[in-house]
Formats: sequence, structure tokens, C-alpha cells
Amino acid sequence: MKKAVFVTGGTVGSGLASAMRFASEGYDVFITSRDGKRAQEAADQVAQAHGVFAKGYALDIRNEQQIIDVFRDIDSLERFVDAVVLNAADMGFGNDPVAGMDFFTVPVEEFGRVFETNLVWNFMIVRQAAIRMREVGHGAIVFIGSNTAYRAIPNRSAYCASKGGIISMAKAFAVDLGPYGIRCNVVMPGTIKTDRWVAMGDKQIVNGLLTPIGDISDFEDIANAAYFLGCDESKNITGTELIVDGGMTCQLYPRKLSEWKRKAMENKSDT
Repeated sequence: MKKAVFVTGGTVGSGLASAMRFASEGYDVFITSRDGKRAQEAADQVAQAHGVFAKGYALDIRNEQQIIDVFRDIDSLERFVDAVVLNAADMGFGNDPVAGMDFFTVPVEEFGRVFETNLVWNFMIVRQAAIRMREVGHGAIVFIGSNTAYRAIPNRSAYCASKGGIISMAKAFAVDLGPYGIRCNVVMPGTIKTDRWVAMGDKQIVNGLLTPIGDISDFEDIANAAYFLGCDESKNITGTELIVDGGMTCQLYPRKLSEWKRKAMENKSDT
């Protein structure tokens, strides 16, 4: 059976970049989205770009049978999902990326949906992939997490906690699935140059000014990390995290903070 990668949320951004990255190395590609039409359009784009087989599927987070049916369809196509990239996520900010979820007013159902998507749904997908990987004694699971699992941001408690849960779940999967030759790791992005980030303009909370390296991530930065952890180049790496955030997490505070504080003090002394 020909090897393939299974990418959730693969229609845009880091998901599509990851699908393209694996396809550039000869992997056939399966892409999921809540919108089946968009998933197939993205798959067609990957196939045209790299000459591989690609197919898109609609997946709903509450439908385990749908996940089972998708993997059975992949079986019928005589493809083996050698790597899974779990990119899709509930961002946990409700209707406003800037305001986020207010601790005192967020509905419990909305709070819980973040965990249902980012943890329970991912578990269902991993289980179906691992059933197949176990038969051949090989496979890789790659979660796309977030550095907010280490450093929380305001009004995103559900998101931060769910991403912390992904780290713990990945370590548990690494222990449980390791005997079957299945590895499990987490890519930890910081801020990425998404359309939403660009649209925030002056309201951007993090940009290259705040990172030691002077930049934040492009989609390809995340895709390259996902490919590394999903292929045999990382064959002895499991149960760990790869942080891709321009050094944001490693610093106690941004260097720019000292500059801004100094300028503020100078301006104050001039008045």
C-alpha cells in the first residue's frame, strides 16, 4: 500500500502547507474540513502542485462513525496513513479574536466545545489511524499545539488548557503506542501570519518586534516542523514538543519592553 498523510483542517494556512510539504516528498494526501467541498478543492490543489493522489473529506467533530467511514474509504483506496497531522482546532475565542472568552460570562457549552474539538475529536482520529499503524508496526502522529500551553494569554483559558491537554495526551499516546512502532509528538507554534492576524492590524498582540529572532512564523515553518516529526528523519523522537515561535517562549520578557520603558521614562522627564 502506498503511504499517505492525513491532515485535519488542511484547506488553508498551516494545514494546507503541511499537506503540500508531505506531498512534495511523495506522500499521497488526505485532507479534512468541516466543508467537504473546500476539502476536495484543497486536495485538488495539492495533487496538481505535486502530482500525487489526494482526496478531501468532510468531518464533523461529533461524529465518530464518520471518522471510521473515512478511514475505511482510505483502506479501499489501498493507501496507508503513515502520518497524521492534527491541525484543526477550536481557537477558543468565541466570536471575537481580540476579546476572546470572558471568564465570567462564557457559556459552559462553548467552553466545553473547545475541549471536545481539540482533545476528544483528535483522540477519535488518532485511534482509527493507530489501528492501521499497529498492523504494520509503523506510524507517526503529529499534533499542532500552541506555545500558549506554556504561557497563557488573556481570555483564552479553554484554548490554553486544551493545548496543554494535547501535550499530556501526546505523551500518553507515545507510551501506549510506542510498542507498536507509533510515535507521537507536538509542534508548538507561536503567532503565525494568518489572515486573521493580518486583519487585526494595530490590534496585533504579538509580532516580530517581540521575538528574539525578529519574526513570527510563516505557514511553511509549521509545515516543515510537522514533516520532520512525521517522517523517519525523527525516527527516535517521541513524546516531546518542538517549539516554533521565533524564541518567544524562551525569553523572560521581550527586549523591546526595555526600550519602550526607557523611551516612556525619557518622555516623562521631558514633560
